[in-house]
Amino acid sequence: MKNTYTTNLELAKIDLGLLILRLGAAGLMLTHGYPKLLNLFGSEEIVFADPAGLGMATTLALAVFAEFICSILVILGLGTRLAVIPLILTMFTAAFVIHVSDPFQRKELALIYLLIFTVLLITGGGKHSLDFYWLKRK
Repeated sequence: MKNTYTTNLELAKIDLGLLILRLGAAGLMLTHGYPKLLNLFGSEEIVFADPAGLGMATTLALAVFAEFICSILVILGLGTRLAVIPLILTMFTAAFVIHVSDPFQRKELALIYLLIFTVLLITGGGKHSLDFYWLKRK
């Protein structure tokens, strides 16, 4: 019980926490990106929000890049800090542009992802990532 309330930082536990955070958040984000990927390469007409005026297909392709490709990179811990930038931009856009007039419950998931990916931008992927192993070799 005594260890429950200590404030000593143990790097091994922090790295494990970052691994769980990376795998969990990016794995769950894949469930949003995969249907968009199917939609992008499907035969049906693309209907997607276009807040920047780039065109629905281009905006969908950018969302697929962020939510699918970048999520895989985050899971692997490969270029984690760079990979979360498109995810942060996508979640910011979803929360504060696409769903700006929606109730909080509609924005909440995008905000949670935004917070998680911002933490990963600050911390990086941790010791259990490809970034760490490749940088360790150099």
